[in-house]
Amino acid sequence: MLLLRIRPPHGGDTFWVAPGGGIEGDETPEATLRRELAEEVGLTAFAHGPVVWRRHHTFNWGGRRFSQKEEYRIVHADRFEPVMADQAEAAVLDCFRWWPIAELSGAEERLTPLSLAAILERYLRDGAPAEIPDEEVLID
Repeated sequence: MLLLRIRPPHGGDTFWVAPGGGIEGDETPEATLRRELAEEVGLTAFAHGPVVWRRHHTFNWGGRRFSQKEEYRIVHADRFEPVMADQAEAAVLDCFRWWPIAELSGAEERLTPLSLAAILERYLRDGAPAEIPDEEVLID
């Protein structure tokens, strides 16, 4: 699993996130995924996978309050050398890392979402959910 370690602009501990980002204009979720993976890791050749988890997260970031809806999809890709092209994201990127999925549940560093290991283990064990999962709501 390719993750990015982020340094919060307001200070605090680093944490690991999956690549991705927000919808711009009238983009579809699929178009957003394609643009974000190209910008954040340089991945352009992939098939859109199933939605395995959703969240509505409200949090503070860089002195602002955000409320964002997130949709996590599985994307299978051969290992590649990631490259960050988005300058705003590059400012908070600490590093990339390919994590063995089996190591995620024992990670001592913070992963977000906190349930990332369980989400991936459930997908590997049971396959894609038959229906789009209910949205988890989290307010920091």
